[in-house]
Amino acid sequence: MSIGILTSGGDCPGLNAVIRGAVLKGTQIYNQEFVGFRGGWRGVVEGDVMPLERKDIQGISKQGGTILGTSRTNPFEGDGGADRVRDNMARLGVDSLIAIGGEGTLAAAKRLTDAGIKIVGVPKTVDNDLSATDYTFGFDTAVQIATDAMDRLRTTGDSHGRCMVAEVMGRHVGWIALHSGMAAGAHVILIPEQKTSLDQICAWVQSVKDRGRAPLVVVAEGFHLDSMDDPHSERGLDAFGRPRLGGIGEILAPIIEERTGLETRATTLGHIQRGGTPSSYDRVLATRYGMAAVDSVMHQRWGRMVSLSGTTITHVAFEDALGKLNTVPQARYDEAAILFG
Repeated sequence: MSIGILTSGGDCPGLNAVIRGAVLKGTQIYNQEFVGFRGGWRGVVEGDVMPLERKDIQGISKQGGTILGTSRTNPFEGDGGADRVRDNMARLGVDSLIAIGGEGTLAAAKRLTDAGIKIVGVPKTVDNDLSATDYTFGFDTAVQIATDAMDRLRTTGDSHGRCMVAEVMGRHVGWIALHSGMAAGAHVILIPEQKTSLDQICAWVQSVKDRGRAPLVVVAEGFHLDSMDDPHSERGLDAFGRPRLGGIGEILAPIIEERTGLETRATTLGHIQRGGTPSSYDRVLATRYGMAAVDSVMHQRWGRMVSLSGTTITHVAFEDALGKLNTVPQARYDEAAILFG
């Protein structure tokens, strides 16, 4: 019987390193065989697999994206469901699954585990919003990409005397905005955990302008003003029923310009943060996660996710990982706010 591996949800740097770590340890230490399901849960529902032998994973840890492909398919929609997944696994000779993904992926994995399917999870999200783990791979790379972009925005902003608004990823939490904003010396950081008024935002921008500087405003896509009930979304829902976010930077820029008289431009970094080569930190963390996931399979820790606690890899139940979000603590935001304005 083989172990199946899938990568589901949004891609991020480090996915290939997880696959490599799992296959290398599984084949060399446990003498296991592996197959990869193409396109995330879609491949599991459709029975679309590819071999994962040592020759298939050579040199992939430094590559971004995923050699397996990914999708936001919900395995319980359409022709899916636990029985379909179970039948396909039996037909393909797959005994268990390693599901690499974020909130939506692991929620689906929990439902399938509850139905008796053997699954181990690996936490993946650039947002770093999964609870029960200190860090997810992909986050460090996303922060570095965002920081590099903001460094460039600051030089053009300084040249023209403009206010630059940089929108970064962060559906529910503001970790990318907080870390990249602090690293780039942002004058305002706006995150989903902190509702903020237009008056306060413009006061910070005005203060920077009065000092003769070009303001840099960093905003997470999930941020909403104190006058808004929900984050800005105008692109419908994804496969898991969640609003597709994006565009809050374009909403804020003209308002800031109108109120402060300072020419303001917005840039949405978007999927740039997901792409490219993973950082050395993410390569190492992802490799360790992959190896630990195979250990969990061999020890039959079904319904559990590998996790980082300090510098130690451990494992937690799916329900603990999904019970609450890993949000930015008030103290961390207050620490950053000292640098605003």
